[in-house]
Amino acid sequence: MAVVRPFRAWTYARENADISKLVAPPYDVISPAQREKLLALSRFNVVALELPEGDLDPTAPGNRYETGAARWRRWTSDGTLAREAMPALYVLEQRYTLGEREIRRRAFIAEVKLHAFAEGVVLPHERTLPKTLGDRYALLEATAANLSQVFGLFPDPERLTDAAFDAAISGDPAMTATDTDGVVSSVWAATGPELIANVAAALADKQVFIADGHHRYTVALAYRDARREADAAIGSTPADPDYDYVMMALANMDDPDLVVLPTHRIADAPGDFIAEEFYSRLSANFAVSDLPPGHPTGALDGIDRPAFLVKTATDERPRLAVLRADVDLDTVMPAERSRAWKELDVTVLLELVLDPLLDIHPDRPETLSRLRFVKDAHEALSMTGQHDVAFVLRPTRMDQMRAVSLAGEVMPQKSTYFYPKLLSGLVLRGIE
Repeated sequence: MAVVRPFRAWTYARENADISKLVAPPYDVISPAQREKLLALSRFNVVALELPEGDLDPTAPGNRYETGAARWRRWTSDGTLAREAMPALYVLEQRYTLGEREIRRRAFIAEVKLHAFAEGVVLPHERTLPKTLGDRYALLEATAANLSQVFGLFPDPERLTDAAFDAAISGDPAMTATDTDGVVSSVWAATGPELIANVAAALADKQVFIADGHHRYTVALAYRDARREADAAIGSTPADPDYDYVMMALANMDDPDLVVLPTHRIADAPGDFIAEEFYSRLSANFAVSDLPPGHPTGALDGIDRPAFLVKTATDERPRLAVLRADVDLDTVMPAERSRAWKELDVTVLLELVLDPLLDIHPDRPETLSRLRFVKDAHEALSMTGQHDVAFVLRPTRMDQMRAVSLAGEVMPQKSTYFYPKLLSGLVLRGIE
């Protein structure tokens, strides 16, 4: 199903392997202040390509997209970026510590043939936002380059691809980078024809599930279609063109070192928020109980129904909310949705709490300004002094994500947080 092939990446010209000052987190988690910090490390930091300065209106003179395109052309011609001599699969290894656990996550960076989601080859699991799609499309159209990878997952429960990873990771890496969390990313270029053929064959009968980068994949599809139309208009359609592919980092979704963390919600009511009234309405569908002092997130362990922690400004400690056993999800949730979707903590929170009690729903984009996302549970709970209510969630399990994707559905935004994020700037891809 999936077509995977090597490519000649653009990489930073370097005197040594360490390019920590040149890489950046994904564009969508970089604040303006963080962008300036990255550029202070080096004016050649990849954030200058991913988030160029300039007006966001593509029709305005000197806009972001003109700036990014000019910079890409300059860096690929003046030696800042160098084209690799041979097509390769780039093997990425990320090492870090989570609690007391040493973790190693590995992925192949390759060109993957684009397929519309309806074809069932590459499957999404989260919604996309129109504003972000417009920005990423304009930058892709201007630069004709993949500046960062889409993060994809493939099923391999027998871990047959481990041998290819092991074979590729030999000797010193071509590039390394350490991020602010201490995650060390290392890259090797695998050029051996046999290894490349083995990886392509192993993934040929697999589906790819998008873990991160839904907006980048979606705009790559739109860009492909526009290029096809333009080529057809002049009667010159190339065979197997580069625009039929997108750069992806592919990891085994059955690898126990693949870590998915939760993203917690901070919400504000549209008007006055009265905690007693909120809890009264919440209790219609949830059993709400007080928690004893101590580490609160452990209270969610072992619960076999949708559940979350909730805290308002009037609460000394968070409370535990568990979906009542007598609540029929098929009755209270949208009828057209699959059972897998209805049983997710994030969708139960959205449909039974955020929407009816706080008037927040992605179908009404104007309401999303009252919703914030926080990675750390303790930080989320501490924010109730400035906001109305905090919700602490469990991570979405891999089997849940797979089931929802296979059902042809998508989860709410920020339903999964695959840690660590992939760095931008390790390898880049021009679309010739």
